[in-house]
Amino acid sequence: MFKSLRRRREGKESERREPVSPPENTLLTKNLRDNMINLRERFGSSDDLVVRSIRIGSAGAVVISLEGMINKLNLAAGVLEPIFASGIAGDDPDEVFDNIRDRALGTADLVQVATLEELIEYSMSGFAAFLLDGCDRGLAVGVQGFSFRSVSDPETEVSQRGSRESFVEVLNINISMVRRRMKTPELKFERMTVGKKSKTGVCLCYLRDMAEKELVNDVRAKLENIPLDYVLESGYIQPFLEGDTPSFFTQVGVTERPDTVCGKVGEGRIAILVDGTPQALVVPHLFIEHFQSFDDYCIRPFYATFTRVMKFLAFFVATLLPGLYVAVGTFHLELLPTMLLYKVANAEAATPFPLMIEALLIHFIYELMREAGLRLPRPVGQAVSIVGALVVGDAAVMAGLIGSPMVMIVALTAVASFVIPTLYEPIAIVRLGMIFLGGTLGLPGVMLAVCLIVVNISAAGAYGIPHLAPVSPFQREAMRDVIMRAGWKTLGKKTAQIQRLNGAEVPTDKGGWDNEQN
Repeated sequence: MFKSLRRRREGKESERREPVSPPENTLLTKNLRDNMINLRERFGSSDDLVVRSIRIGSAGAVVISLEGMINKLNLAAGVLEPIFASGIAGDDPDEVFDNIRDRALGTADLVQVATLEELIEYSMSGFAAFLLDGCDRGLAVGVQGFSFRSVSDPETEVSQRGSRESFVEVLNINISMVRRRMKTPELKFERMTVGKKSKTGVCLCYLRDMAEKELVNDVRAKLENIPLDYVLESGYIQPFLEGDTPSFFTQVGVTERPDTVCGKVGEGRIAILVDGTPQALVVPHLFIEHFQSFDDYCIRPFYATFTRVMKFLAFFVATLLPGLYVAVGTFHLELLPTMLLYKVANAEAATPFPLMIEALLIHFIYELMREAGLRLPRPVGQAVSIVGALVVGDAAVMAGLIGSPMVMIVALTAVASFVIPTLYEPIAIVRLGMIFLGGTLGLPGVMLAVCLIVVNISAAGAYGIPHLAPVSPFQREAMRDVIMRAGWKTLGKKTAQIQRLNGAEVPTDKGGWDNEQN
């Protein structure tokens, strides 16, 4: 009896919790009262819905907006005053509506809507909606006035030369920054929405004469099929743009620089701009691009080559050094020089933990301090990360918990990790795996892990582009911009295209763009 009552009560609660999905594509009616009833049912008792009732001749009308999303001065000067000053009136509502649309409202951002869903979507994007009694159409007028952060310097992709502009959270401003740098009609922006409830604006950016149509269709299809209710940042959609092969290393590039987006788009790639996100996603993305920066193409080629070699060495140091040290110090002491062997033996004799536990402990402490410094306010975070590392490291050595060589290894590894900021997350995880394998299997375990990582990167890929190209499959011509960076007199002779790399399986059909209607 109690079980049946509990089942019945749980069923009623689940019925109450399930939201009633609104009907799709609700057409506007000629009855203004019915339209307002439907609109208020969608918004419920939300206090930010503002409805201004006006009269045009003998007919009633409303101007609908959302508090905080519009500029009230623009609403008054661009919508209300022109309607009142026009003196438009008549018995035919459709004729009055057409006169207001064509003669009274002079704003450039004017869209005619026919469904309630369109009206709501535009209202939530900073538009003011105009409805007239007796007319089954509406107008959405752009009077955006929401607050947003101004354009500022890049924070993660700092460059000595080039632009000091970075993307902001407003999609339209990000589009304008890309358009200002590429003044060609071949540059196309394609808007769409993702998120069933958030209706987040997303914009595809590509060059019609460089990007293959099959590649664009693939990216568009993946975005349209994202099964998420809310998309609040580009990281929400990034996993859906990845390749099918699981890997620590992402196949989606992330940048906050408009000039970097222009450079990638010029190679046939596709950039995805997400409303509310100050970064852009770029697909396809190659593994070697983690070691490239915008500065490489602004400085002399010989120094750009030097910095790239340094980045590759930093990657190997950050990934392999702790694991190699643990493996050699645990199983292969004969590989160390005599003087270094004495110092390592003396340091480890004074510590109570094995090398592997010691390395894992100090790396955990380092990551803990880094996370604390990252989440705290900037002045406090810098003090915690710097002072905390010095105090804790020195105290651990003085207390005999950790040997001084291990502190030096961790410090060198940490510095090398920051040389390639886009690879910090996979490096941190792979480094812990190397330490564990080095402490249990020795050098064979570390070498086995290296082989598995190389195989994984070689097997990964997205949109028919190998992730390790042009190294594997090897392409001699493309190597001019991998480790060595050739000068612009050489790079400018032939434009690089991502779909022309060896091993790429992207169908090439340039004629398909000519048949496109939009």
